[in-house]
Amino acid sequence: MLTERDADGIGSASGNRMNRRPAILMFDSGLGGLTVFSETVKARPDATYMYVADDAFFPYGGSSEDELAGRVVPLMAQLIAVHDPDLVVIACNTAATLVLPHLRARFGVPFVGTVPAIKPACLASRSHLVSVLGTEGTVQREYTRGLIRDFSHGCDVTLVGSARLAAIAEAALRNEAVDDDDVAEEIAPCFVTAADGRRTDVIVLACTHYPLLLDRLARLAPWPVDWIDPAPAIARRVTDLVGAAPAGAPGGDARILFTSGTTPAPALTAALAQFGLVPAYEAQRS
Repeated sequence: MLTERDADGIGSASGNRMNRRPAILMFDSGLGGLTVFSETVKARPDATYMYVADDAFFPYGGSSEDELAGRVVPLMAQLIAVHDPDLVVIACNTAATLVLPHLRARFGVPFVGTVPAIKPACLASRSHLVSVLGTEGTVQREYTRGLIRDFSHGCDVTLVGSARLAAIAEAALRNEAVDDDDVAEEIAPCFVTAADGRRTDVIVLACTHYPLLLDRLARLAPWPVDWIDPAPAIARRVTDLVGAAPAGAPGGDARILFTSGTTPAPALTAALAQFGLVPAYEAQRS
């Protein structure tokens, strides 16, 4: 089984071939990877980015390993052939925990993945009550349970699988109406009170979509907790591999591609612009 070190790309020897202005492919089932993209751009603003949202197969949470590998591996082959990235970020917990071994076995390009941040969450917890909020698929994986066995450090870890929160996050990003009661219902099982009065004090956001709702999550929480977003750690790992941005380097280019071929609605196009992303078809016209 992969460890947290393996899953986030640590140990790859490919970093020496990175150029000073790397081409980075960011991949997710939808738009949750924008949280990872945003942090990575802060670290390497000069890079060239292609963000690929596999919305034609969204959501990934209910798919089996065979289904996901059958989808992602050939799709990644096409993307690598067309875009020739120096590094690929799999900004999706479900895909990273299931498909990364298949991708690393097939392709020479280095991959940085996303796994539930159980180790840092348990190290940070004072009450020793930690919850992991992910998709139904992520919390059911043996991979996730293995991380708990290896890195819980004596904490009681509650796994909470949400069937709707990723879709709710996408709806919010598209400026669609989101009911606070729906969000509150999805996160309620994360908040545990032990018989001795201890309460959950750290929640792992084990889906990259969920930090898109972070302000709302904090507002609707029954008591304050620390929310662990893996995006900053992923961005640090990217810079470990590609190096820091040279001083005075000009800004890079960032485009987004939807596998469905859908043209984003105006509200979504505006939201993407806030992240510095231009739909690929618009970039080609300019």
